Amino acid sequence: MRINQNLLKLIEILADGQFHSGEELATYFDITRAGINKYIKVLREWGLVLSSIQGKGYCLASKLDLLNEVKIKQYYQSDNRIEILPIIDSTNQYLLDRIDSLKSGDCCVAEFQTQARGRRGRQWFAPFGSNLYFSMYWRLEQGIAAAMGLSLVVGIVVADILRELSGQDIKVKWPNDLYLQDKKLAGILVESASKTGDCAHVIIGIGVNLMMTQPDTNIVNQKWINLGEVDRNLLVAKIAQILKVKLLEFEQKGLAPFIKDWSRLDNFANRPVKLLIGNDIIRGIAKGINEQGALLLEQEGKIKAYIGGEISLRSDE
Repeated sequence: MRINQNLLKLIEILADGQFHSGEELATYFDITRAGINKYIKVLREWGLVLSSIQGKGYCLASKLDLLNEVKIKQYYQSDNRIEILPIIDSTNQYLLDRIDSLKSGDCCVAEFQTQARGRRGRQWFAPFGSNLYFSMYWRLEQGIAAAMGLSLVVGIVVADILRELSGQDIKVKWPNDLYLQDKKLAGILVESASKTGDCAHVIIGIGVNLMMTQPDTNIVNQKWINLGEVDRNLLVAKIAQILKVKLLEFEQKGLAPFIKDWSRLDNFANRPVKLLIGNDIIRGIAKGINEQGALLLEQEGKIKAYIGGEISLRSDE
């Protein structure tokens, strides 16, 4: 759509963090000042924070580090596809719809998701250009059973990359979140596609809060935190590169080689937690994971393993 092309061009112009007058912008796009006001309204709906001052024009709250294919390729030379999608409903869905044309390690990354989703179909807040929205396709030759623990491996990989780039103490939370200062920093969503044959086709979605402001409280209803400013193009390249290597290792050796890393990064290790399973609440002390990816919980001196898709882990301190 032409309007989306104009909106993306407007973002490119405003990305420098400087003021641009309404008159200048109206002339550039050959529309009225009222038309520019409508464009600005849409950008705000996309989650961008803009200020407007009479006589000066419009300005983003901070510069935008827009995704750039050339920059990503400078950091990571690969025969795998890394596709940049300015506006998309969902990066996971985009790859799910194209599985027949993908090979393991192919990725896509977006500036803005209109229908972003998290675990159990929950809506995910995805403002334009503020965070990381990344998905990778992977084919598991051993079948869907081999995917057990995959989200834990992804969490370890992303946590270590974010620690390296930011210097901050990022932790993992079972089974699919990253935490910083006991607040949610990132989420991981692994989805499988229904295909015939023995192998499993999975899409790994990763969302990281980087420079998010004013999230929709109807969607973001837990404590959250931003990582802060990092080179998003470098971040995309590192995740694509290192995740591919680690997934190959996971396929060959399973979860066992990653358990020490999980222990090193575990946000709730040896802390009181509660598991929400349906209407039940189970309390205990978190004791890491086993080789099947189950959460280990100490209760009255005994260790019990919990695993399954409908379990939520919370602090009980």
